[in-house]
Amino acid sequence: MILQYDGTRYNGWQRQRATDNTIQGKLEMILTKMAGQPVEIHGAGRTDAGVHAKGQVANFSLDTDRTPEEILHYINDYLPDDIGILYLSVVPPRFHSRLNATGKIYQYRIGKNRAQNVFDRKYMYIHPAPLDMAAMKAASQYLLGKHDFKAFCGNARMKKSTVRTIYSIEFEESESEIRITYYGNGFLQYMIRILTGTLLEVGEGKRSPESIQELFDNLDRSLAGATAPACGLTLLEVKYD
Repeated sequence: MILQYDGTRYNGWQRQRATDNTIQGKLEMILTKMAGQPVEIHGAGRTDAGVHAKGQVANFSLDTDRTPEEILHYINDYLPDDIGILYLSVVPPRFHSRLNATGKIYQYRIGKNRAQNVFDRKYMYIHPAPLDMAAMKAASQYLLGKHDFKAFCGNARMKKSTVRTIYSIEFEESESEIRITYYGNGFLQYMIRILTGTLLEVGEGKRSPESIQELFDNLDRSLAGATAPACGLTLLEVKYD
């Protein structure tokens, strides 16, 4: 399935024992009710609390006589208005939305003026202070390619590899906002928000573009920028071969 959601009021994608207020939890509850037996859903990305998605991908196994279209309509009938299934189809049994993904595209939106973004305020981080876009773009060049992004990982106890590849970082600027679009083969917990927070510090003149290299040399999270708020981040697309 391909789905979208406004993550504002949810505790993230991943199911949690302490709450049923997650995207995965809502979907599994509906499918379990429909199937009459437990159904487990696997998402392509575990978006954080407050993060949105326009092109999240998920898969599940189900023994049913219902058609994909009937299942799609059933799920959407029971979902709240801020979660919606866009597309649903049958895939090969070995398909896994996360393990088979070859890349992901995220976008971070930065509002320049609160008064100009009344209706988009839940989907962007309002940062009215001036930013040096040239410096931010220069800093982003250091982030491209294959690196150990441990300094940009929010999980201090991460035991798996923190090496990732960023293919591109694109900037779009208008009178009211800045959009930063990240395309990579995968991202660590809070990674894009920390990358954004670090680029914002460059834009504010608090650090130089060249300081990015020091973060790769030291691999120390405390030396990177603050974690940008979740509200500005949206998962746009998941890539597959």
